[in-house]
Amino acid sequence: INAFTGGENAIENGNIIMVTSSQPNEGKTYCALSLALSMAKEKDLNVLLVDADVAKPDVLNTVGVKGGKGLIDVIGDDSIDLSECILKTDIKNLSILPAGKKHSFTTEKMGNLIDELAQRYHDRVIVIDSPPVLASSASSVLAMHVGQILFVVEADRTSEEEVKESLQLIKNCENINLILNKAQIHTGNKRFGSYYGYGYNQ
Repeated sequence: INAFTGGENAIENGNIIMVTSSQPNEGKTYCALSLALSMAKEKDLNVLLVDADVAKPDVLNTVGVKGGKGLIDVIGDDSIDLSECILKTDIKNLSILPAGKKHSFTTEKMGNLIDELAQRYHDRVIVIDSPPVLASSASSVLAMHVGQILFVVEADRTSEEEVKESLQLIKNCENINLILNKAQIHTGNKRFGSYYGYGYNQ
């Protein structure tokens, strides 16, 4: 993941990173949070974690933070400003934009809001926890507005056909990295991965 690479290797909107998967429960929220936390530890690097999985928002529950208004509220009400919804965390360089309250909206408006985030917070890394590709059309729309995608694949569960179909739907983003999640490593008679819970990310 190269958020601010310059020169000939520069990525347009490279600081906007979408994290998604084919199906629910593959560990994408865990991976999005892990990525955001690791980047927030970098000196002088601010990170905004956006919960765009509005059908199944899980970022706030995962970090144990309570929030009210969020992404969907901004989309549905022009009087609500983004800054009103962004939550600060105990980690100095990490803030969160919750999903907000559920109500009807168009995925195109979500894409427009991501563009607004990119313009307003161009100096931040924006990590978006997106809906699963095969469960929502939102991911296909968001793929047109982000610079990079981290695609989570659950080991021993996600089929090759699901991966291929998903990648086809988000192909508008030219920079896609795959991560194998919940994998268990076998070395001799020892089984790494389940040790101390590793390999069972949620």
